Amino acid sequence: MADKSNPSDVGARYAQALFDLAIESDALAAVEADLDSLGVMQRQSAELRTLLTSPAFSAEAKGRALEAIADRARFTKTMHKFLGLLCANRRLAALTEITAAFNRLSADRRRIVSAEVVTAIAMTKSQSEMLARSLRAALGRDPEIQTRVDPAILGGVKVKVGSRLYDASLKSKLDSLTFALKRA
Repeated sequence: MADKSNPSDVGARYAQALFDLAIESDALAAVEADLDSLGVMQRQSAELRTLLTSPAFSAEAKGRALEAIADRARFTKTMHKFLGLLCANRRLAALTEITAAFNRLSADRRRIVSAEVVTAIAMTKSQSEMLARSLRAALGRDPEIQTRVDPAILGGVKVKVGSRLYDASLKSKLDSLTFALKRA
């Protein structure tokens, strides 16, 4: 019988299990660093992506390869065992979802919220600090800010926190004005 579970559900379940083990073994920061390192390796190596997702490789072959990677990268014992479990259960293809869910759990525990900030030009250090203080005051949590420059917004700022978008861009204001003028 085929597995009909939702991949994101699988990712969330495995992430929760890894998160609980990492806390239990007092290795949360180390496991998070291991996952981040593995994610970087995965993004940089087409061969590793193929190994993780291709059914052409047996679970044993994947396990041996990941064991070698984990040894060389000096991953924690928790991460070693977790990668072995993913191989044995044929869940390596869900590693990206597992990592994302794990990072959300870790951020929640640290009371950190992720914010994506888009500006027309790069912000100065003082502007970034002022934005971080404003977000901290508004959200009641420490923001982890990822910035991106998009000259198409013309000026101002767009801030996305979770599913909420705060759009104070010049382009948005001009679009609203254009729409209002067309209706008049």
